[in-house]
Amino acid sequence: MVDGSTLLTTIFVLVDDWYQQKGFRYVPLLPGPSPRFTDSEMLTLLVAMDFFPYPGEQQFLGFMRANYLSLFPKLLDQSQFNRRARRLEGMLEELRRFWVVELGAIFERTLLLDTKPLPVVGYKRDKLRSDFTGSADYGWCASRKMNYFGYKLVLISTLNGIPLVYSLVPASTDERLAAESVLGCVRGCRILADKGFIGGQWQSDISKTTGNQIFTPHRANQLQQQPKAFEGLLNSFRERVEGVFNEVQNTGRNLERLLRKKVDALCVHVAAKITSHTLRLFLRQRFGIDVLTFEQHPLP
Repeated sequence: MVDGSTLLTTIFVLVDDWYQQKGFRYVPLLPGPSPRFTDSEMLTLLVAMDFFPYPGEQQFLGFMRANYLSLFPKLLDQSQFNRRARRLEGMLEELRRFWVVELGAIFERTLLLDTKPLPVVGYKRDKLRSDFTGSADYGWCASRKMNYFGYKLVLISTLNGIPLVYSLVPASTDERLAAESVLGCVRGCRILADKGFIGGQWQSDISKTTGNQIFTPHRANQLQQQPKAFEGLLNSFRERVEGVFNEVQNTGRNLERLLRKKVDALCVHVAAKITSHTLRLFLRQRFGIDVLTFEQHPLP
């Protein structure tokens, strides 16, 4: 068991060590003096937000101010925090990639591919004044039989759930086209995917351009069928894909309830969510810390 103070201190030390060695290179160039609330403190809270049971920034910052102000004495108000967060999306991604390398995930050659619906505005609500109009779109999730307005989260991960590369595409995007937004980032790998990525010619084209081989279960009506043992193996690996998305979705803030009203705010919070998940695995592997069981002090 680890208490909140120990967890936050551990995260800050990891983040600040990276920042002092590499992260400072990605600092946005802005006029004026350096901020009193440092980038390392911002990054710490952005990734730690997912480890506390509060769905939004306001509740989370209120919890930090009530319980851990001694660790963050210059803590920003919500408006300032939100503006700073939107400038740090690129730095968050660099931090996540650093932990991916530290975990050795870049050497994995058998990977998992899947997409997940990410609704952003109520399906029947007027979209004319929404900031998402023009980038998000209407889509259909077959596995959940759900119409929604928003994006697809496309994710490639290792077999043990480490996110390697991800992307957001409009919800109406075909599964195979959505996959192309991430497949170019890995080379020469075996990619295990579901039936939404079936397509002999498409798989052949991907193999030629990226060296990646796509393996999917066959549909019952396909003329060419794979051995039952191989189908069973694929299905067992597919369960790992569902496990990865289940852990990303159901630990900390729910991806479908990030409550963002702007595209850039949504992007930075998705980045924080994926980075936080990567950190969760890093803490578990390197330090034996299971963040799911840390002790939380309630608000007074």
